[in-house]
Amino acid sequence: MARNLGGRILTAGLIVLVAGFILGPLIWLGMHAFATRWRYPNLLPDGLTLDWWRVVFAEPELFAAMQNTLFFAPVTVLLSAIVCLPAAYAFSRFSFPGRRIFLVGLFATNAFPKMGLFVAMATVFYGLNLMETTLGIVIVHLIGTVVFMTWIPAAAFSSVPRSLEEAARDAGAGKIRVFRTVTLPLALPGILVACVMSFLASFDEAQGTYLVGAPSYMTMPTEMYSLVLNYPTQVAAVFALLLSIPSVVLLLLTRRYIMGGQLAEGFQIR
Repeated sequence: MARNLGGRILTAGLIVLVAGFILGPLIWLGMHAFATRWRYPNLLPDGLTLDWWRVVFAEPELFAAMQNTLFFAPVTVLLSAIVCLPAAYAFSRFSFPGRRIFLVGLFATNAFPKMGLFVAMATVFYGLNLMETTLGIVIVHLIGTVVFMTWIPAAAFSSVPRSLEEAARDAGAGKIRVFRTVTLPLALPGILVACVMSFLASFDEAQGTYLVGAPSYMTMPTEMYSLVLNYPTQVAAVFALLLSIPSVVLLLLTRRYIMGGQLAEGFQIR
């Protein structure tokens, strides 16, 4: 009895510790985002205000950074899907020479320090006149989404039973119709998880975007570098919250697919 009670207390303590570790920074940001002034050793802010939110949306540079982020992330996901989903289907349905090498090679972009990769890319981009261009930034963002948009959908396509596709063909459906009515709907949860992870990877990309796009194109993550130095703490807190909201919302909306195993299954294809 005492052992069970001790185990419950330990479990509860660990839950509180993890919750504090995850929610603590968000609570700190939320309180600073609405505080007129809050300095140690005061336990509570001196007052509450919405002025810092008005500053963020009224400042042209900060508003432009938000617009750029909300432009690059969806464009990156769309282009990544166009490029990677056919490759994912090919990896899941066909055997060809070098298949395993290509699969392992997809991880190469994440196997080394990103900054070194971006510096090497920048030297090429200078020669191709891609520095401080929309195309250059999109290419940088695509590199961070290739793994998610290929491995996870490939596993999703592989999990679709071949017997269902064969039954649909026996009933007279063509290859395109079988894919549209059988394969794609069953693989859609995995593709959705890949899209969400790719969106978040693009949304939070900072180093490559700063190296290739600054100062002409600044996004929310890159703007944070100067924000913490040149603006009040409250403005930085508001901007950080705005940067966190899409991640939290998307993960909550897709949690049943991620918790259901689609994310883990995406890295188990053979």
